[in-house]
Amino acid sequence: MSILSAKYFHDEAAAFDHVESILWENGPVCPHCGGVERIYTLKNVTGKTGKVRHGLRKCGQCRKQFTVRIGTIFEESHLPMHKWLQAIYLMVSSKKGVSAHQLHRTLEVTYKTAWFLAHRIREAMRSGELAPLGGNGKAVEADETYFGKSDDQPTTRTDGTPFKSRNRRGPSGKRAVVGLVERGGSVRTFHVDKASKSNVAEIVATNVNRESVLNTDESKLYVEIGREFAAHETVMHSGNEYVRGDAYTNTIEGVFSIFKRGMKGVYQHCSEKHLHRYLAEFDFRYNNRIALGVDDKARAACALEGVKGKRLTYRRTSELGAI
Repeated sequence: MSILSAKYFHDEAAAFDHVESILWENGPVCPHCGGVERIYTLKNVTGKTGKVRHGLRKCGQCRKQFTVRIGTIFEESHLPMHKWLQAIYLMVSSKKGVSAHQLHRTLEVTYKTAWFLAHRIREAMRSGELAPLGGNGKAVEADETYFGKSDDQPTTRTDGTPFKSRNRRGPSGKRAVVGLVERGGSVRTFHVDKASKSNVAEIVATNVNRESVLNTDESKLYVEIGREFAAHETVMHSGNEYVRGDAYTNTIEGVFSIFKRGMKGVYQHCSEKHLHRYLAEFDFRYNNRIALGVDDKARAACALEGVKGKRLTYRRTSELGAI
């Protein structure tokens, strides 16, 4: 039986119960005063439109009403909770993502609503993890990639020939992404204006434990920062060398491959100012993958846990550009 046949994907009361079971594991908490005692359930209360207000509570301490939506990405959304749960499941279970157009058709909502809810869900997927990757001799791969077209840089010269940057730092006019992955563990990707030596060094130094074995290609971007680690292994891609014992960057290249296929085949038109959220989405799915024992249902629950304390208004998204 498909997980999408679960009652909480189709019944609003069941949807609220499901979200509450994850966000209020130890019972309701008033978002206004933090009270946990004397929380009353209000049943059969209708709103201005005559619809039942599911999951409505009242705090006996501050006397204010609330639902599990408050203080989450669901706050002030008129979209039924069960459709939110459908959208979350579709986004976490699809390896290369789901476009706003597909959500618009599947959920039977406007494109604007689908686009906005997708960005809210990506915001919930963003990790606040600060612990460095690797450590104790673990292998961490670092690499950079370029794709698409930058919003503000040309890709050709005035005579029509390709415009390429110097010092082998990637093609000018492309969007640059730096990625780090711990083998058998998590990935972190970062959008940078330019994959310069200083930018790359700062990202690696901040996010990788110094006791790790750093694995990169022969790029000069990593020569200096590589000296700060337990070891720095490189492979010479220019000489058709891709694996030498435990020295390789195949893992991070695989991550980039999935990301690029998703951006080209699913999302197609992404504003550069939203790129960090798309990266967070792909990072989330990789860091909660089957190989780590996380199935689609558990991955959706992980995404739900991330909705707390994250608000994303339409103004914040629209003023940054659109896909």
